[in-house]
Amino acid sequence: MPADDILLDAEERMEKAVGVFRHALTGIRTGRANPGLVDSLRVEVYGSPTPIKALASVGAPEPNQIVVRPFDPGTIKDIEKALHASGLGLNPQSDGRVIRIIIPALSTDVRRTMTSRIKELAEESRVAIRSVRRDGNKAADTEKTDGTITEDDCETTKEEVQELTKKYEAKVGELARTKEAEVMED
Repeated sequence: MPADDILLDAEERMEKAVGVFRHALTGIRTGRANPGLVDSLRVEVYGSPTPIKALASVGAPEPNQIVVRPFDPGTIKDIEKALHASGLGLNPQSDGRVIRIIIPALSTDVRRTMTSRIKELAEESRVAIRSVRRDGNKAADTEKTDGTITEDDCETTKEEVQELTKKYEAKVGELARTKEAEVMED
């Protein structure tokens, strides 16, 4: 595998690790309503778990309210049950056509818990990025041993993989700081 392929593979995998982290952050509650809070929710309907996005439109018309509009009014009870069972601490209220979820203000303890969860997720993402770095360096060493690339090319590739690692770890750090600031603001 040429050095360019090693770098391209490493960059793609690091980008995926950041994408997974970004997606995980959407499920963390801030003081504001965010449709991402319930996006990953699965509803037991028609005999199988179905993503809520396939059953309803989810929006946040106000800063402290999420509105779920089922496409089929017959699924409203199932969606309500899934929201109660989600463990998100949400209290859905239904009028038979629409489910409204009022997002309560976060207490200081809950904010601290959310912030520590953000730090855990960020560290998991950094570990994934470092794992990609290790794999890239190993691939470069293998290519050098096989005689496909020179020793200088191997070292250059390793340096470039390290630069990618720094770049993507910085992205994770920035995303984490932004989300922590959102959680801590009133």
